[in-house]
Amino acid sequence: MTAAMQQRLVGTVCAALYETDPANKTALVAAIDVPLAAASLAAVAGLTMHPVPGRPERPLLVAPREVPHRGLGTAAGRAALVHAVAHIEFNAINLALDACCRFRGLPADFYVDWLRVAGDEARHFSMLEARLRELGHAYGDLPAHNGLWEAAEKTAGDPLLRMALVPRVLEARGLDVTPGMIGRLREVGDTATVAILEVILREEVDHVRIGTAWFRHLCARRNMDPSTTFRRLLEQHGVRVRPPFNTAARLAAGFGLDEFGGSA
Repeated sequence: MTAAMQQRLVGTVCAALYETDPANKTALVAAIDVPLAAASLAAVAGLTMHPVPGRPERPLLVAPREVPHRGLGTAAGRAALVHAVAHIEFNAINLALDACCRFRGLPADFYVDWLRVAGDEARHFSMLEARLRELGHAYGDLPAHNGLWEAAEKTAGDPLLRMALVPRVLEARGLDVTPGMIGRLREVGDTATVAILEVILREEVDHVRIGTAWFRHLCARRNMDPSTTFRRLLEQHGVRVRPPFNTAARLAAGFGLDEFGGSA
């Protein structure tokens, strides 16, 4: 593969990361040639990163405490939940693409994994956006917070830290809370949203597993014990992982019980 071809393929990934329109972003992600783009990312020594990824002007980003919380007994409440999850998935697209563009010198399989995660997250976002339209709303109609991307900024200097604190903390939290959301939605008869969340939950287990695998790979390269390092990073960054835990999902995603305080 020529250097010009490599640059073009890397450019397709960067274009998806910096695209602001959600529909165009998901289309660009779907069009990425994952094996060839991953090989090119592994070969390219450096990329110029923009300070923020592509995102639309709306939703309005506010502090987490300012995001309104509504009960699921009304269509408006269910729309608010779907909007919140859609916002998480949109940010997850950017997180996966950012990992590919930002971190250099990793095996091609690292880029394969995160490009495939980006594809999954784009598909999740599209399903949620369609469901949101069925509920009479659009992505951007409601305020949202920027917590996921703030975590990306805090971990931008080190892929080991990114793998520890984003997939293994923030995305793993989704494994814990999604079953409860599914249960509450079943109670109010929203089977359409339940079906989407079940797909997301199943596939997010694999995404957290990928983060765990690369966290351990990076620990091995640095001769660091993964469990000790994970607990140390949580303490250093003031992160507390609180129950309840989805123990089965966390174990399937590669956690040890000693890493989150679960019970068999």
